[in-house]
Amino acid sequence: MSSFVTLASGQRMPSVGLGTWKSAPGQVKQAVLVALDCGYRHIDCAAAYSNEQEVGEALAVRVGPNKALRRDEVFVTSKLWNTKHQPEDVEEACRTTLTHLGLSYLDLYLMHWPMAFQRGTELMPRREDGSVCYSHTHYRDTWAAMEKLVDKGLVKAIGLSNFNARQTDDIISMARHKPVVNQVERHPYLSQAELLAHCRSVAVCVTAYSPLGSGDRPWASAEEPCLLDDPQLGAIAQRYHKTPAQVVLRWHVQRGVVCIPKSVTPSRIQQNLQLFDFSLSEDDMKLLESLNRNERFIVPAVERDGKRVWRDAEHPHFPFHDPY
Repeated sequence: MSSFVTLASGQRMPSVGLGTWKSAPGQVKQAVLVALDCGYRHIDCAAAYSNEQEVGEALAVRVGPNKALRRDEVFVTSKLWNTKHQPEDVEEACRTTLTHLGLSYLDLYLMHWPMAFQRGTELMPRREDGSVCYSHTHYRDTWAAMEKLVDKGLVKAIGLSNFNARQTDDIISMARHKPVVNQVERHPYLSQAELLAHCRSVAVCVTAYSPLGSGDRPWASAEEPCLLDDPQLGAIAQRYHKTPAQVVLRWHVQRGVVCIPKSVTPSRIQQNLQLFDFSLSEDDMKLLESLNRNERFIVPAVERDGKRVWRDAEHPHFPFHDPY
């Protein structure tokens, strides 16, 4: 079982990376150091996580001339945030990320969402009533600007995140540099079988974010199910003498999906990489797939008239109205 997937660009992307969303400043540098020291060769970042400078501090200690690792041994991904979709803002946003990370290029740069927000320095530009200010910049125009980053050597490849199948095809139809990845929420409660099959058919690799169901998401409510406590998953894990998390991550990797579990706990960071000394039977793979409830955990929601609704559902490019 290979610990890499080969992207359409020919790059080898490690099947497991360290996720850094929700890793607090003060914790993320240590997490990246632990990860690199125990064998991770893939770090997933984003401007919107507001911790890239600290990730960069860790990379500076371990990666580069006369350091433990050569730059070409570590695969680094970052993402363009929604407020930087104006074509003239794209290069500056990428260069800011490169400066924060202390790198001269990214291995992969993703459009974080198909939805553009109002330009500016605020991550979440809001009106008085708390609603988000959108922009009508089309993701195709943003993509054309991202392609120039490849031409200039600032990024090796570009990709998508949170795009549905129709939007992915829309990009492919006009792209000079095709998207090599679509990074989406995926776990046994949201198995994304149709989207996965679609992306495969157009040579787009799927990366799973929140691959363990993101039990620590800030808006989790007590009544929502916790994937890692699922009794059927627990039973499988016992049979293999592995943790529930290791079984879920193995399920992703065995389906050819890259996953980026986030942790700041050294023992867990290490465990999340220990997936290559066992494989799941096809019956157990199917059992895990049967847990699917199309349960999407990572969509920002707000209270409106006493009901929880998707915050950005009114955006013209909101991706989750389509079935996949």
